[in-house]
Amino acid sequence: MGYENIGVTIEGATALVEVQRPDKLNALNDATLTDLTDAFLDLSINEDLRCVILTGGAAKKPAFVAGADIAELAEQDPMLAKERSHLGQGLCDIIESMEKPVIGAINGFALGGGLELALACHFRLASSDARMGLPEVTLGIIPGFGGTQRLPRVIGLGPALELITTGRMIDAAEAFRLGLVNHVYEPDALLDEARKLAKTIGRNGPIAIRFALEAALRGRTLSNEDAMAYEANLFGLVSATDDMREGMRAFLDKRKADFQGT
Repeated sequence: MGYENIGVTIEGATALVEVQRPDKLNALNDATLTDLTDAFLDLSINEDLRCVILTGGAAKKPAFVAGADIAELAEQDPMLAKERSHLGQGLCDIIESMEKPVIGAINGFALGGGLELALACHFRLASSDARMGLPEVTLGIIPGFGGTQRLPRVIGLGPALELITTGRMIDAAEAFRLGLVNHVYEPDALLDEARKLAKTIGRNGPIAIRFALEAALRGRTLSNEDAMAYEANLFGLVSATDDMREGMRAFLDKRKADFQGT
């Protein structure tokens, strides 16, 4: 389907989602949030896909998403602000709960809502010129798309609170040191490396990938004992699949497995 502010391209078993507001550094207005929500809902039910890459399209300066659209935020009242927060949080929840991995390819500025969007991805790659931060407090507001919750879980409470309360922007090297991004690449190589990672993931068992994501993400909300029990249940379920039998046979036969997602 067509979208106003994003592009979606299917590349084999990988979907590439690009935010495309070049004159606004890909800032998130309500229309873009809605486009992304609709796109990720559609992608979530596409059984042919094994991975999704989220990145920023061409902009005047390198930009993943340079925050929310300040022109819209400046006009919001408390009720509209709460509705907008729910819209952004809902999108991020959809991304995080995808049953196929979502790779955030951060190709420039990822600020405010842009960083919150990246935090919802299962892992993040960054270009060496990327800049990240949650500068909301410098505008007299707070992160509203899940940043106050996801950033501490990713990099730890102390470092996260420092970034949130100072509004400080960090470069890709510091983001890597903090564990905010998995890898840093030169700008021209970023998307190629994201595609390579997606292809590597796509060769593995899709049901196993889905259950592994579910175990890791669900386990964060459970006690250690309950999380271990949850993992054991999923380990049992995946052992009933054709993919498990194919994977074991392929290993014993010294060949590559041909997983069918069944």
